[in-house]
Amino acid sequence: MKAKLTYTGIRVKDLQKSIEFYTKILGMKEKGRSKIEGSKGEVVDLRSEDGEHSIELNYYEEESKFNTKYSSGEALDHIAFQVDDLDKALSEAASVGYPTVLEMKSKTGSRWAYIEDPNGIWIELFCLA
Repeated sequence: MKAKLTYTGIRVKDLQKSIEFYTKILGMKEKGRSKIEGSKGEVVDLRSEDGEHSIELNYYEEESKFNTKYSSGEALDHIAFQVDDLDKALSEAASVGYPTVLEMKSKTGSRWAYIEDPNGIWIELFCLA
């Protein structure tokens, strides 16, 4: 499968403090924000002025199954890759031992899915429709 690295998701404990750090200290700009009902979370997309690769801050509410004990330095939430055909990419990954661990859909019709790398890191695959 051919994939393009587009952003890195970081799980954060305090969304507002994290936004302030990345925007005020590192000069990133907030490019988007949305609630994800399926994970009981909120995501904020941040980009550097000249950068293509972005950082996605991921905050999960207390009742979310993804709100697990937080350990400093272990906050990499996932790495996202854009693919041309999501179903084909998921099929290819599954055929070599990397099945889908979670598939999500938003109210707007966006769809993405996760597989795990050999180390247990979640890899998000998505395509732009």
